[in-house]
Amino acid sequence: MLFAKGDPIEAGVSEFLNDGTDVDFDRRSGDEHDGMWFFGISDDGRYDPERSDRGILCINHENLEDNTLHENGVTAAADNGGSRPLTEVDREMNGHGVSCIEVRRNEGRWEVVRDSQYNRRVTIFTEVEMKGPAAGSELLRTKSSPQGVKRWGTMNNCAHGYTPWGTYLAAEENWYSYFVRGDDSGNRTEAENALVNRYAIGAAWSNREWHTASATDLYVRFDATATTGTALEDYRNEPNLHGYVTEIDPFRPAQKPRVRTAFGRFAHEGAWAAPAEAGKPLVFYMGDDARREYVYKYVSNANWDPADANGGLAAGDKYLDDGKLYVAIFSDDGTGEWKELGYGVNGLDENNPEFPFRNQGDVMIATRIAADIVGATKMDRPEWAAVHPMNREVYITLTNGNQSNRPADDADAANPRAVNSNGHILRWKEAGSNNAATTFEWDIFLFGSGADRGSDYNISGLTADNEFSSPDGIFIDHRGLVWIQTDDGGLRDTTNNQMLVAIPGTVGDGSGRTIMTTDNNSSTSTVTSFVGQNAESLQLKRFFVGPKGCEITGIYLTPDARTLFVNVQHPGEGGSADQFNTDRSNWPAPSRDATQVGEAGTRPRSATVVITREDGGEIAV
Repeated sequence: MLFAKGDPIEAGVSEFLNDGTDVDFDRRSGDEHDGMWFFGISDDGRYDPERSDRGILCINHENLEDNTLHENGVTAAADNGGSRPLTEVDREMNGHGVSCIEVRRNEGRWEVVRDSQYNRRVTIFTEVEMKGPAAGSELLRTKSSPQGVKRWGTMNNCAHGYTPWGTYLAAEENWYSYFVRGDDSGNRTEAENALVNRYAIGAAWSNREWHTASATDLYVRFDATATTGTALEDYRNEPNLHGYVTEIDPFRPAQKPRVRTAFGRFAHEGAWAAPAEAGKPLVFYMGDDARREYVYKYVSNANWDPADANGGLAAGDKYLDDGKLYVAIFSDDGTGEWKELGYGVNGLDENNPEFPFRNQGDVMIATRIAADIVGATKMDRPEWAAVHPMNREVYITLTNGNQSNRPADDADAANPRAVNSNGHILRWKEAGSNNAATTFEWDIFLFGSGADRGSDYNISGLTADNEFSSPDGIFIDHRGLVWIQTDDGGLRDTTNNQMLVAIPGTVGDGSGRTIMTTDNNSSTSTVTSFVGQNAESLQLKRFFVGPKGCEITGIYLTPDARTLFVNVQHPGEGGSADQFNTDRSNWPAPSRDATQVGEAGTRPRSATVVITREDGGEIAV
């Protein structure tokens, strides 16, 4: 175990007590490790993508395991005179965000360099610059940011991305659930009401009452209720400052992170780059992680210049603030099209009856509405994406669906199973193997299932040795092996969450297939789809299984293929609050041996683990 919740990132900071009394989470690892990336450091302190023994590890801290964070559990505002305790709220806000830490391999063992100049926490208190077409927009101006060009912090960062110039991309997923909103529709315009409703602002399912902890902007901003005054007198537009991708330069810790609004605003799972080619645009793929949402890609207007390989955030200004955003349409004949989301394109202008887009900034703030209008394909929760480094084919995990999301009469070729409780992985090949193309061909790589299901549902032929459910993380290493991580509740009777590995084929290596499924209302659908090779042909193998209650997420394989970094998120989830989840898990052990269960009474902690081969050789060969 390399780096666990509460571990210090500065020399002189005390070891984590893990009893809910530590308060300095701005100087420690945050909670719920998720997406991450390793940036190799050259001997002269520059980004070196070929370095395998020294680097900066950037790790998202998506959320909090409430049962383990505080000394005696969460104190609700109603139980504390109407306000959450400030100490608890500060701990929670600092427990979110990103950790950037220097790590080194020393005589075969990895360690965190606690006195490194690169170590840094980005939290919900960190000042961040708004960039791109939405920066300064009227819809971003609020009491905490009158000019609409800055915001405070980043939250609910799920997966990640990286750039060819060595910066980290943190993606905000369920950011909307942190805001409260009163009955204020009468104080908003018709367009504003359409916007907050489409993004579920005020329909929060995990609001933390941070707005009650203090009367200052840093806390009150989480109450997005529109008053009878102007937008500069309240925080009605505060949610519009969130839901983007944030770029962080791990090599220049003094620089403020920058929000890249040109990537659009939704429940970003991550932003994954296609391999950069000199003289061609850069391309990033993204999923909106909610049921019946969409798959996107961003194409830069500037062509890649390798001279920018250590350009930092200035390179981000060049490539990430000026480009085209597209949303995917998956046709039933196995082809697809990318529809541009641009002001004045495809009916996205002031005259649109669904939403009056006044400029490109409006399109980026109301991205979901724009995607609705152009007829994008509604998917079964798009999560992580990965681009094959050799043939440039793109994979995306569709983690699951339910009855309301996908009844039998609403199945389609790209989402062919009614009540898709175990999910599937879809892939596509861009026309001419050009990731900037606007058309593609697609098929379904794998279907999740229990091994005991019939072949009409267990379409990929999974067995007890490789059954999986709810694929979430996906990563294709530089040798072309595909790694699959799960975040599942559907197969926990047979396996905890896990990671698998396979040798992928190519789009079109399977065949068309008629799929018949039945939903919970006994309605039946018959859909013809396109299915790749079965699990046996792909040599799909279970690689490891995590502790009880966890999600397996986040992965990086070093260039020498001898070190694998993986995150174990919220072990013990589902345990009892009065026992701090210790009745479900005590992982990790104080010895930091990740293969040990842990000691009774020890509160479980999210952590980054390191996997190496005992003989020091390449992993998964």
